[in-house]
Amino acid sequence: QLQLVESGGGLVQPGGSLRLSCAASGFTFSSSAMSWYRQAPGKERELVARISSGGGSTNYADSAKGRFTISRDNAKNTVYLQMNSLKPEDTAVYYCNAREVLLLHEFNYWGQGTQVTVSS
Repeated sequence: QLQLVESGGGLVQPGGSLRLSCAASGFTFSSSAMSWYRQAPGKERELVARISSGGGSTNYADSAKGRFTISRDNAKNTVYLQMNSLKPEDTAVYYCNAREVLLLHEFNYWGQGTQVTVSS
């Protein structure tokens, strides 16, 4: 059964840190690019960070550069998002995404999301 299960969200004060985790199962994790997206109330879902299947390439939204770090552990089928210097505008539901390519067809899988609230 295919699953992406996020954890690590919560309430944090501005300037604080959180580490999100996404545990994957049911597909070939090590061959899949992984991403974190977020969606704030009333806004569209946006890409936060992406990491290649082997972990050698990453890219970030401008809003995340210098503060967030995406990483993965292919032995544990888990992707992480370390978030530092959090701001109130980082408040959103954060979603894990997997992009798997099979026989030239691209499949996208989503987790259920984890709430991050940055507030004093």
